[in-house]
Amino acid sequence: MAVVPAVAVVAAVVVTDTTKEFIMKTFRIVLPMIILLSITLVAFARGPGGGVGGGGTNGTGGGGGRIALDAAEEIHLLFMRAEEKLAHDVYEALGREFPDYAIFSNIMNSETNHVETMIEKIEQFELTDPNILDGPGEFNAANFGAYFTEKYTALTDVDADPQIPPLLQALLNGALIEELDMHDIIYCPEIIVETVADISDQYGCGMDYTDAKALIRSYGNLLDGSENHLRAFVRVLETNYTASDYPEFFTEDGLYKAQYLSQDAVDEILGR
Repeated sequence: MAVVPAVAVVAAVVVTDTTKEFIMKTFRIVLPMIILLSITLVAFARGPGGGVGGGGTNGTGGGGGRIALDAAEEIHLLFMRAEEKLAHDVYEALGREFPDYAIFSNIMNSETNHVETMIEKIEQFELTDPNILDGPGEFNAANFGAYFTEKYTALTDVDADPQIPPLLQALLNGALIEELDMHDIIYCPEIIVETVADISDQYGCGMDYTDAKALIRSYGNLLDGSENHLRAFVRVLETNYTASDYPEFFTEDGLYKAQYLSQDAVDEILGR
């Protein structure tokens, strides 16, 4: 709609005192409306994300997200993808070994979700999934494959020590996986610190290192899941075994002894 300039309106009428007063009143009413309309049209053109056409303009998936990760964030994300696969594959194997104990298959299903979450983050940040072709117990050499293969072999061998009942060993291994997973989510895993030249300590990658909100949210969800899994393994372990029979796996109070995290950290997770 064309807006008639105020000057044209003034020129088209006989200028009297009454006319002047009318013009000024009209001008005071119309001008704010014109300004408001202009602001509205500009805002509409820019869209809800502040850029033309709507949506964020500086991040993956809009909303002001990160375009890319730095090298340490990439290494850690790909590592966690493999570590969640490790947990899934170990629980799958233990579930076959102990079909009467649903804890292994139940937590395996949860680990499936964790693996899918990591794959989603890999795709979101336009990385290549190094473990996409790996079968159960298989780990791509390019993504710490030797490390994860060794872990898988050790954690699925529940008959290595004849003095330890296989079920007890399986439950201990499950609890160990969750303790290790929680550390590696928050901090840089030891194997990365030991082998990656540009990362010198546990603060060089992990959830505490990154500022990518998408990663922080996903890692937080993994952390919550691992805490729940640890509680489940400890509950079954303490129900079936006691410190009097296997004191090396229990504290002086007869409770589960931490294997990787500090005892205080584990006790806090367990609500003790």
